[in-house]
This record gives sequence, C-alpha cells and structure tokens, in this order.
Amino acid sequence: MAATTFAVPVVPGKTDAWKKAVAEMKGPRKAEYEESRRRMGITKEVVSLQSTPQGDVVVVFLEAGDPANVVAKYLSSDAAFDKWFADTVLKGVHGISAAPPANETFVNWSA
Repeated sequence: MAATTFAVPVVPGKTDAWKKAVAEMKGPRKAEYEESRRRMGITKEVVSLQSTPQGDVVVVFLEAGDPANVVAKYLSSDAAFDKWFADTVLKGVHGISAAPPANETFVNWSA
C-alpha cells in the first residue's frame, strides 16, 4: 500500500472550526467518515494539529491505493459526506479549492 504525508496550514482563526469538524467525524458522522475513507481507498490515516509561531498546521499521514489523488477525489466527489468534508475542512479550514501539487519524499525508512 502506498503512503504519503503532507502538511496544510489552517486559515487564521479557523482552528476551532477544524476541531469541531474533527469532533463531528469522530462522533455523529463517524460511520459516514469511515465509509468515505473506505470509498477513497484509504486504509490508514493519522492527522495531527501542530501549533507553530507561524500559525497552526495540520499534518497528515495517508496510506491508500492512490494517496496522491485523495484530495482531488474529495473536491470532485458527489457523495454527501465528501461534499461536507470538502466544503467544511478542505475549503473552509484550509482554503484548498484545487488539488495541491504532489509532494516529494526524501526519506522513507522502516525497520
């Protein structure tokens, strides 16, 4: 399974909106969230909030069949949860309206 990591800044003043969205995904929207991740081919997701002097950043690790295209799939999906996720999190919290360019992995080590 392929994996990727990426970091996305949080729009200033949107950290609480991000936390609220995550709480919804872990609570009342959990079944929709899990189905969405399965539909996107995601087998593992680790998401962390990192506060820096330059502002808050969300750091993501994704393991998926096609991790480089997950964001583009969410932005173009017609599924109700995917639209909510794209509008609320990707666009609303991160200001992402188009798929970001692929990142370049420099180190990928495992024991």
